Amino acid sequence: MFIVIYRLIFGNRVYYNGCMNILYCGDKGIARGVLVSILSLIKHNSEPLNIYIMTINYEDTKAFTEKAAKFLDELVKKKNAKSFVKLIDATDVFVKNLPSKNMGSYFTPCSMLRLYADKVPELAKLDRILYLDYDVVCRKDISEFYNTKLDGIEAAGVLDIYGKNFYHYHGIFNFDYMNSGVMLFNMPECIKTGMFEKAVKLCMQRWMMLADQAALNKSITRRKLMPRKYNEQGERPREDTVLHHFSNNFKFWPYFRVQKVKPFEVEKIHDVLKITEYDDILKEYEKLKDNL
Repeated sequence: MFIVIYRLIFGNRVYYNGCMNILYCGDKGIARGVLVSILSLIKHNSEPLNIYIMTINYEDTKAFTEKAAKFLDELVKKKNAKSFVKLIDATDVFVKNLPSKNMGSYFTPCSMLRLYADKVPELAKLDRILYLDYDVVCRKDISEFYNTKLDGIEAAGVLDIYGKNFYHYHGIFNFDYMNSGVMLFNMPECIKTGMFEKAVKLCMQRWMMLADQAALNKSITRRKLMPRKYNEQGERPREDTVLHHFSNNFKFWPYFRVQKVKPFEVEKIHDVLKITEYDDILKEYEKLKDNL
C-alpha cells in the first residue's frame, strides 16, 4: 500500500535514500582510470554506490568490456553489498543522435556520452547523478557535495581552472564556465528544461572546442557553482580537496608544454607530480589491474 501511495505522489522516479548514483562514460581505454577512481570512492564513502558506466561500440571506439564491469561490480560489493556497477551500452542512442560536427575532435566520441543520459531510461528516472571523469580521484567523503540542494538547478559544478578566464555566459565579468569533469546533474530539472537535448543538438550542428564541456555550459540555464575543493584541477591537491581531477595542466618553464598525468600512471605520479598520498590506492590498483 505504501508503495502505491508513494508512486501516486512521486511517479516512477527513483529516489535512492542513502545511496549515491555515480556515472562514468567511455570506451575500454578508461578501465584503469575507473578502477583507481572507484578504489578511492569506496575508501572514503560508506554509503552504497550505484555506479553506471555508459559506453558505445562504434567504428574505432571499442566498448568498455563486460569483464571489466563484472570485476568492478564484485569489487564494490566487497565494501558494501548494496553497491553495484552496471554497464550501459548506449550505441543505439548515440548513433540515432550522432554529434556529427564534433566526431573528429581530439577526444573520443565517448567524451560526449553524458549528454545522452536523459535518453537512457534507467538513468532518466533517477533523482540525481554525479558524473565523474575517469581521471578523478576521491580524497574525502563526497556526501556533502552529492546532497547539496538543487531546487530549480540543472547542474552543480566547479569553475574550469583555465576556461573561466575566456568563456562567460552571463556577462564578461561573471565567471560561470564550469569544468565538465565533475558535474552533479539534477535529472528531473534537466529533463524538464531539455538541457541534454539542447547540448546534443549543439554537438550535431556546431563544431566546438571541448565539445561536451562547451555544449553543457551553453545549454545549462541554471547552474550552481561549488567550491574548488570539489573539483581540484591543479596538479597537486590542497588540504581541503575532496575530488582531485587529474586534468591536463599548462606548464611554462623551462618551455611551454601541456602536462598530462593520469592517476593510474604510477611512476609519473611519483616522479613528475611528487605525490605519494595515493600510494595505498595505487598499490591496490597494481594488484587488481590485470583483472580488467
